[in-house]
Amino acid sequence: MAFPRNSLRAFLSHVKKSLLSTIESPGAVTIVTGNESADLDSFTSSVLYAYIRSLNPPRNAFTPLYIPLLNIPAKDISLRPEFQNVFRHANIDASHLVTLDDVLKGNEIAAPPEHVRMILVDHNRLQCELGKKYGPRVHGVVDHHEDEGTVTSQTDPEPRVIEKCGSCTSLVVQTLRSSWDASTDGSSLSSGGAYAQGDSLTNDANVIRTWDAQIAKLALASILIDTANLTAKSKVEKADTEAVEYLEAKINLSSQDAKQWDRDRFYDEIDASKKNIDGLSFEDILRKDYKQWMENGLHLGMASVVRRLEFIFEKGIEESSGDKEDQFVTSIGDFMADRNLTIFAIMTTSTSPSGEFQRELYIQALSAGHAAASAFADQAGQELHLESHSIAALSEKPGALQPSSEGPWQVFSSR
Repeated sequence: MAFPRNSLRAFLSHVKKSLLSTIESPGAVTIVTGNESADLDSFTSSVLYAYIRSLNPPRNAFTPLYIPLLNIPAKDISLRPEFQNVFRHANIDASHLVTLDDVLKGNEIAAPPEHVRMILVDHNRLQCELGKKYGPRVHGVVDHHEDEGTVTSQTDPEPRVIEKCGSCTSLVVQTLRSSWDASTDGSSLSSGGAYAQGDSLTNDANVIRTWDAQIAKLALASILIDTANLTAKSKVEKADTEAVEYLEAKINLSSQDAKQWDRDRFYDEIDASKKNIDGLSFEDILRKDYKQWMENGLHLGMASVVRRLEFIFEKGIEESSGDKEDQFVTSIGDFMADRNLTIFAIMTTSTSPSGEFQRELYIQALSAGHAAASAFADQAGQELHLESHSIAALSEKPGALQPSSEGPWQVFSSR
């Protein structure tokens, strides 16, 4: 039975209670999860997929209710200030989200594999503890990264969509928009449900349009961030522009939201909050958007940061003492040791004062990973058009960069 048409807030509250009772029973559960960095795109694409699919599930669905899982502990939500802004626009808060804390008992995953079906968004290979237990239980994917070939081609009734796009959320919109449109029939709504959410609206159609506008803003947040408000020409695909048009149309159908909607202002607000990481510690900055995986017997980790390497370098030195270059390498080494990493990379994205997109890459490796790190550096340098510099350049003014020195690290920046 489909979930009755209701607000996103009511839906998330319901699925959280349902998951807890299902694990205790135990019963069947369908989980939609983004990647382990749990960035904005993973968050919004998993919530959007679960919400729309639950409103209009396939007849042969594993379960009629789809549960969005944020692939981090609840305490790590606070590392993502942009989430707080999105919560406000979508009329939800952090307590409504299902996190790893809700599916883990100690270090063990609570639900038996045979009772679980996993749908992946914003990645196509399930990693870490979830991957160890539920890898074979993946039966659906919507992703914009390179296909790693781990998801079966037979995912019916769930989609298997892996294609280039600026944002995974755009692909979710593309895949499920017909189901979303089908759920806008006012006859499926209970006015009592609207009042239960503290809504003062009395017209059922207006209630639905308000809820749709809230969900549309949630989806737009990640699409606009990932495509720089549709200005990043190397990233923007047709699915992105069509998704933005479709979602803005949802907002404009709500008389309450259309009057206040300003896409540029909305983007600037979310973008500013995402870049507001000054109050985070050095380690938290690296943990905020972090992925870890294993490849060819090596443990690899990558942190994505929305500020320049110079900021990270100074932040690390500020919290330590000693020679700048040596201390930074030591601090990164400690971060790697805590996670048993062979190779660690920091990828930064930022905008120059003139508005140009900038990218930097820092790589550090143990001796066992030097060859692989060097090969990765050469490949990344060519594909991303990066040139090599010394670590000392991180504390110097742009334009004063020196040739790379030998060591367990390499530094690159946009040409």
